[in-house]
Amino acid sequence: MEINGQSAAKVFKALCDEKRLAVLELLRSGEKCACVLLDSLDIGQSGLSYHMKILCDSGIVESRQEGKWTHYKISKNGSEEAMSLLKAITTQNVSADDEGRCDK
Repeated sequence: MEINGQSAAKVFKALCDEKRLAVLELLRSGEKCACVLLDSLDIGQSGLSYHMKILCDSGIVESRQEGKWTHYKISKNGSEEAMSLLKAITTQNVSADDEGRCDK
């Protein structure tokens, strides 16, 4: 897997904030309306919008509009891509010719 730095940064940015992790924890039980997320988190509407944009831009969360409310859920494809990215970026890939040694 070739790692796209910009895409990887979006995924890791999405996961590096405790509010966004709290949102993901809430979404683990299924789709939630923004109003439910607002009631469950100590955060205002503009703060929630900010965090949800980051989560959606990363691909980990997807949204759909229903009337005046937005509903969010964890994206199966996005979460699988995030797991693949983490595995790829943390798996050693050293060829037999390049042992990473200094030739002093």
